[in-house]
Amino acid sequence: VDFPIPEPTPWSRKWHSHKFEGPGIRYEIAVSIFNIWIVLYNGPFQCGAWLDKKIFKSLLILKLAHEECVVADCGYKDTRRVCHPDMGTPEQQRAMEVARVRHKTVNGQLKNWESMKHVFRHNRNKHHLVFRSVLVIEQIKIKNGRPPFQIDPVVDPI
Repeated sequence: VDFPIPEPTPWSRKWHSHKFEGPGIRYEIAVSIFNIWIVLYNGPFQCGAWLDKKIFKSLLILKLAHEECVVADCGYKDTRRVCHPDMGTPEQQRAMEVARVRHKTVNGQLKNWESMKHVFRHNRNKHHLVFRSVLVIEQIKIKNGRPPFQIDPVVDPI
């Protein structure tokens, strides 16, 4: 998930986020498919210099159990241990799509915070402190009965 920051000086393309056509900081967030908890975050990273796949390989892939995989979009197609929506049976594809939508809902809840929604006007080296605080509050809300929504556990992803 990307968050806007002020234009760094000197200007550098490595900060550019295609999501809002400006400079930004990127974080990786992993949400459990089975209990909706936020299980990992990684960052901050420069949006233009760190693609999602590179961030994934920097930490999350190292935290997965031997046969464990993650559900992600098709931008990770050539990455092992990633299941994406065009894999598996139609039921598995549907379950993976629902998991991705739920994850996007978690990302959206983070962006509902004024401190995350607008350009971060403070020292960008402190952005991670605000981000982590918001993440912890959102996790507490999830654990106390305000989850995004639950996936029907009829079909496990691949």
